[in-house]
Amino acid sequence: MARARRAVVEALPRGLWPQIGEDLHLLTSELVTNAVRHGARAGEEELVEMVLWPADGHYWLAVSDPGEGGESAARMSEVGWPSADSESGRGLVLVDHLAATWAVRPRPVRGKSVIAGLPLPGGGWV
Repeated sequence: MARARRAVVEALPRGLWPQIGEDLHLLTSELVTNAVRHGARAGEEELVEMVLWPADGHYWLAVSDPGEGGESAARMSEVGWPSADSESGRGLVLVDHLAATWAVRPRPVRGKSVIAGLPLPGGGWV
């Protein structure tokens, strides 16, 4: 996860860090953690992929994993609050709160991608 967070810091233009850097950092941490924990089998952690790009007034983050692990794509999109005594399950609630929009898409051969967009300040372009 540290490598993914570091990559986001290095990729994001410095002028955007004050506006969306912290949220993007947290979003990256949650999505990569979920991909490694629920989507990658032992030994497949290196197959988790992250892509970051600006488009349509947002900064987009896509995190893809190789597995079918965890919830199905359809079920992942149904965010609900975990029970008070649950030790996990808050990551996607946080993603839902931080991102202007997000979705889960199956990959063509195997795995899934979670794509989330943070709005750029003033809807601007990079």
